[in-house]
Amino acid sequence: MELLSVIRRWHYRDCLPIREIERRTGLSRNTIRKYLRADDVEVRFKVPERPSRLDPFADRLSEWLRVEAGKGRKGRRTVRRIHADLVALGYGGSYGRVAAFVRRWQARREVAQQTIGRGVFVPLAFHPGEAFQFDWSEDWATVGGKRIKLQAAHTKLSHSRAFVIRAYKLQTHEMLFDALAEAFRVLGGVPRRGIFDNMRTAVDRVGAGKSRQVNARFQAMASHYLFEPTFCSPASGWEKGQVEKNVQDARRQIWQVMPPFVDLPSLNLWLEARCIERWSEIPHGVLPGSVAEAHAGERASLMPMGRAFDGFVEHAKRVSPTCLVHFESNRYSVPASFANRPVSLRVYPDRLVVAAAGQILCEHVRIVERAHDLPSRTVYDWRHYLAVIQRKPGALRNGAPFAEMPEAFRKLQAQLLRRPGGEREMVDILALVLQHDEGAVLCAVELALEDGVATKTHILNVLHRLTDGASTTAAIDAPQALALNQEPRADTGRYDALRTREVRHAS
Repeated sequence: MELLSVIRRWHYRDCLPIREIERRTGLSRNTIRKYLRADDVEVRFKVPERPSRLDPFADRLSEWLRVEAGKGRKGRRTVRRIHADLVALGYGGSYGRVAAFVRRWQARREVAQQTIGRGVFVPLAFHPGEAFQFDWSEDWATVGGKRIKLQAAHTKLSHSRAFVIRAYKLQTHEMLFDALAEAFRVLGGVPRRGIFDNMRTAVDRVGAGKSRQVNARFQAMASHYLFEPTFCSPASGWEKGQVEKNVQDARRQIWQVMPPFVDLPSLNLWLEARCIERWSEIPHGVLPGSVAEAHAGERASLMPMGRAFDGFVEHAKRVSPTCLVHFESNRYSVPASFANRPVSLRVYPDRLVVAAAGQILCEHVRIVERAHDLPSRTVYDWRHYLAVIQRKPGALRNGAPFAEMPEAFRKLQAQLLRRPGGEREMVDILALVLQHDEGAVLCAVELALEDGVATKTHILNVLHRLTDGASTTAAIDAPQALALNQEPRADTGRYDALRTREVRHAS
């Protein structure tokens, strides 16, 4: 390479004859003339084409490598295995020749991916209040002393790049609705358009092009907040690249420095405060100032949120003969009057509401467990079974729901069940909850236990005294001594007049 450069300088710059260059370099004049005629600036050596035993199998080997590249890392065949398969087809060459072919094929594929496979993109710009982007991610946190996997909902404004993160245990409809409602509350309004991927909680079926069969419940939520949902092309995450980048940044800047929490609500409060704090720390990049300053300018362009969407998912259930409804491998009690009847179960992120006949029957705290090896749980409300034990008082002794009664009721039950007729007496005392305030009945039972007279009659007496004493009458302001305006006179002659006169008396 250096010698070629010297020859060109001597000939074209210094105008030395070829004979002089021959004397100085020791090269033949034919070689020097060849270099000068070619007008090359670097030396290239031609590698002669040599036939290989692998040539008849080159097309098949390329097809194999293309198929293997589409498989997962653990499912691919090794080069050693591919060589053995070629030998079985009649290849008589060495393993090294096959390995060299694979290396060249992989190098060409990497170059093609860098130039064509990665694609070419156009930078996007959004007007204030125009759009937001949404995505889910999986992250880990310590909640209640356990390290658990959580589903993080990311909502990001496309113009100001302000973002909100909330954590849930599942990626279900009710979690999505709650995440968007909380995000709109923190962001101060609703943009006119929402950009989502083709998640199953939003899209029932992906059609050709941008055609989507949108989930009816998701469409109702979008209609409530008045934003237009748009969905990315399949496997095209760059169409919502801002929130995709936010997932990566949040994992390094928020989740890795997260402290332990007692429960999920406290974790979400910390996440909300941390996101708002990060707005002031992150420069916008396009607009002057920070993300917080850009969000302050965009907030006026957002639509008002209004009332929050009632984001429950409704399921039709039939109450079992034991007054239970089943949901997610767990059971929840329902008032006994609706046993063996259909009810509507409304599922919220944190609670379950049972409705029927146009009224709310009961409400339970929802149990959300990700581990499949945990046993199913049953949530009882002993008040739901009062109508049953009035007909079957014997069920009170071993009834599972009544193990969750207050301590005073359980102490009274232990005393009453030791004497004949105690079951019926205990049932009548518990039935007082249906007519009086439960706190007053519980207080009457506690006072009766303190007095050592745990009977139905005494508890009723104490309860009536408590409830009657609560309703006080107006106090009468009476003087210490009463004074008569007209003093009576003693006149004994009046009796003599009655004796002399004939008076007709009533008989």
